[in-house]
Amino acid sequence: MTFPSRKDGTSDGTTGGISGPGGNRRWLLRLVIAFSFAQGAVSMARPAVSYRALSLGADERAIGVIAGVYALLPLFAAVPLGRRTDHGRCAPLLPAGVVLISGGCALSGTAGSLPALAVWSGLMGIGHLSFVIGAQSIVARQSAPAEQDRNFGHFTIGASLGQLVGPVAAGLLISEHAGAMARTSALALLVSAGVCAVAFTALWRIEHRTPPGRRGRGSAPDRVPVLRILRARGVPGGIFISLAVLSATDILTAYLPVVGEHRGITPAVVGLLLSLRAAATVACRLVMTPMIRLVGRTALLVTTCLLAGLLCVGIALPVPVWALALMLAVLGFCLGVGQPLSMTTVVRAAPADARSTALALRLTGNRLGQVAAPASAGLVAGVAGTAAPFAMLGALLFAAACLGIRTGGTGQEPPSPLSPAGTRQGPPGAQGPPGAPETNSASLGGAREPHAREETP
Repeated sequence: MTFPSRKDGTSDGTTGGISGPGGNRRWLLRLVIAFSFAQGAVSMARPAVSYRALSLGADERAIGVIAGVYALLPLFAAVPLGRRTDHGRCAPLLPAGVVLISGGCALSGTAGSLPALAVWSGLMGIGHLSFVIGAQSIVARQSAPAEQDRNFGHFTIGASLGQLVGPVAAGLLISEHAGAMARTSALALLVSAGVCAVAFTALWRIEHRTPPGRRGRGSAPDRVPVLRILRARGVPGGIFISLAVLSATDILTAYLPVVGEHRGITPAVVGLLLSLRAAATVACRLVMTPMIRLVGRTALLVTTCLLAGLLCVGIALPVPVWALALMLAVLGFCLGVGQPLSMTTVVRAAPADARSTALALRLTGNRLGQVAAPASAGLVAGVAGTAAPFAMLGALLFAAACLGIRTGGTGQEPPSPLSPAGTRQGPPGAQGPPGAPETNSASLGGAREPHAREETP
């Protein structure tokens, strides 16, 4: 994966300069590296938490509740953090997230009861939320409009790489032999804490410097009401599609170990299956820009959601391991589309001075899905067996496909570039109707867009 530099003289901040959207993308490479380690730690810890819960006597319902708590504690923190980043810096959220993830992993490894395990899992979720809000806001703020699909796609490769390596590492460390699951799952959680700490090595000069006079003036009066953001065409659809895709990934990570135990699949093989799914997602995001050019944004989103729904239902069938691996590979490719396209859709549909808050609302929807979906999965698994949650995911992805059709062409045409933190695009009330060009931004957008298209891989 390469991050070519632009030739317009803009800086990525590595020399202390001030850069606008579309500049040198070394900052994006560093962000992807840091995200890979942070997400790798979380993806290693999530199945390890499930195995540790099993060693403490948890059943399917309890595992669903613990997976829900991972999302429940951060649920009410998303919007306040988004408000903060709309009128200030994003970068401080990254090291804070790394500290919380590492702490949650380590403490989960020492937990001796299911309630304690749930609490520390929730702390891990708060750290992950903080990191992702800061990182997504940086990508949105520092990407030219025509580069948003590409940059968000490359950014989410960091998540996919973490999801690729994390489950394999957990599977190699965890053993079911001779009652060793409690000890080995604790070891996997402690190792994941160390893996997350490595992300600190890449967290330098990721956010562009902003002149002091352009940051945070009158932030309280300038706040856009949440209802106005949610009423913007494309925002609700982007939120729901993201919720459905993330719920599929989350429940798959939490429940495939349970399915493996019921079908006699070892933890090492389960880890390989989850990593195969993540590898397919990486492949998808590397070729997403050509796919959008070939079939169009709406057709790509709807088709992949429909196919992912069918494959989730297929996982519920008692198929051999090779067929399960094939389904997970195609499923991973399909699930790779929804997250970056939903980010771009929400950023382009939201008011210019509330894009971080809109991304935070998207993450709030994700967290609601992570609370409701695992809890619902635990209930249906307790009543109808471990295959039932995958059928539920199929229905959720079918609904996302239908909503993708209704959302239609939202986000097809890139608006003017995103401004730095707290920068207003003209006087209050000058933005005009949705889709209208913003004051003082046409020159930036018009000058950068053709060049940005030439750079798109």
